[in-house]
Amino acid sequence: MSLTVFLGNLPVWVTADDIKQWLAAEDLVADSVKVIRNHETQESKGFAFIEAPTSDEMQAIIRRFDRAPLEDKVLRANPAQPSKGVVVKAPGPVSAARPEPRTNNEATTNRPERRGGRKREQEPKSAFAIELAKVL
Repeated sequence: MSLTVFLGNLPVWVTADDIKQWLAAEDLVADSVKVIRNHETQESKGFAFIEAPTSDEMQAIIRRFDRAPLEDKVLRANPAQPSKGVVVKAPGPVSAARPEPRTNNEATTNRPERRGGRKREQEPKSAFAIELAKVL
């Protein structure tokens, strides 16, 4: 179980030090705080991840910050979820059986051609999943 809290809807001026001070003022403990920033501009993307040392501490952080007002915003705090695109595989033996690569002629045999048709759309991803995938 992950002990990471997602803290969202933060104003862009909020830093990791600000969050650490808020936690200390509430007698809450965090192993680490990471405010997610745009790699090019270094501006905050408006969310952070807080690593809690215990499950009880994680729940206390969530209770304190979820729906807390800050300026004209309402913060969101909940357990961090892995991106839908992230697949965690259990360690184990790797199968040696792999399909033979196709030649160019085989790749097109028995396949209908697509001509200007609409491409199959991928399942839409949430904004959180997209942002989390960028930082992982």
